[in-house]
Amino acid sequence: MSEFVAGLPKAELHVHHVGSASPRMVAELAARHPGVVPADPERLREFFAFRDFAHFIEVYLAVVDLVRTPADVRFLTYEVARELAQGQNVRYAELTCTPYTSVLPHEPDRGMPIEAYTEAIEDARVAAERDLGIVLRWIYDIPGESGIPAADATLGFALDHAPDGLVGFGLGGPEIGVPRGQFVPHFAAARAAGLRSVPHAGETTGPQTIWTSLRDLGAERIGHGTSAVQDPALLAHLVEHRIPLEVCPSSNVATKAVTSLAEHPLPQMVAAGAVVTINSDDPSMFGTSLNAEYEIAADLLGLDAAGLVALSRAAVDASFAPDDVRSRLLAEIDAYAAPSG
Repeated sequence: MSEFVAGLPKAELHVHHVGSASPRMVAELAARHPGVVPADPERLREFFAFRDFAHFIEVYLAVVDLVRTPADVRFLTYEVARELAQGQNVRYAELTCTPYTSVLPHEPDRGMPIEAYTEAIEDARVAAERDLGIVLRWIYDIPGESGIPAADATLGFALDHAPDGLVGFGLGGPEIGVPRGQFVPHFAAARAAGLRSVPHAGETTGPQTIWTSLRDLGAERIGHGTSAVQDPALLAHLVEHRIPLEVCPSSNVATKAVTSLAEHPLPQMVAAGAVVTINSDDPSMFGTSLNAEYEIAADLLGLDAAGLVALSRAAVDASFAPDDVRSRLLAEIDAYAAPSG
């Protein structure tokens, strides 16, 4: 099973730019910018032991603070692409980027201009596709904990400085104490500009957050959505309208959103007929990978090779990839599956 998963061409739809920084990358960045985050791999493992979701956000922001220059952004982006492509055979990925935390418009003496940030991720994207054969696209997300100023800035980055690879507009960070309704104007403007709506919802809060994201933010996919199973009407709505759930099992356990893998609601989602995609979220911080998440899904759902192929195809279908990329990737998946089928 592990060998089959490793070779399976895959799409990753819910993975964070900074959260994908492996210990090797974090150590390199920490060495460049000594401070809170340890550069020693052993101490890094201890640093990434999360007490709860709030502590995870604290640690995440400490790593974000290491990405201070365009060179840091370019290094991180290309190396993340390398590990996705070479380590996991990811052929297409939508990386969730949070430019606000690197550009820092509220702290003009720190951070970098948005033009430099955009140039760095785009240079890495083009090089990764050329060198590694992986297609990258961007989702710009609002860090919810920073409120309306972050939303205003992120919308400006998305509309006035859009990189060529930008396809979506999201909302991350804590859900508790961050009502989704306050961001309605930002999502409306982003959607009017052609960006797809992909907020996180229902990870650490109940089904109402998902309803709000659907009704008020026009969500086309739901990041996590673990609490959807608590509301039969919501689950039926998701099934009827074929709104995908971006499921990240290990992440949900690591942040204590779910108590254990054995209690993860993924089987209930699938049994109800929901569209699910399997993703890694912040893989390096959670000690996982997309390959590992596929194996976990196979175990939770009792999947064979054909079931894993169906999961991979579902991610491509739920993606915002260009039609030619989508067709090519589906053909790659089918060609890979043919010998076993």
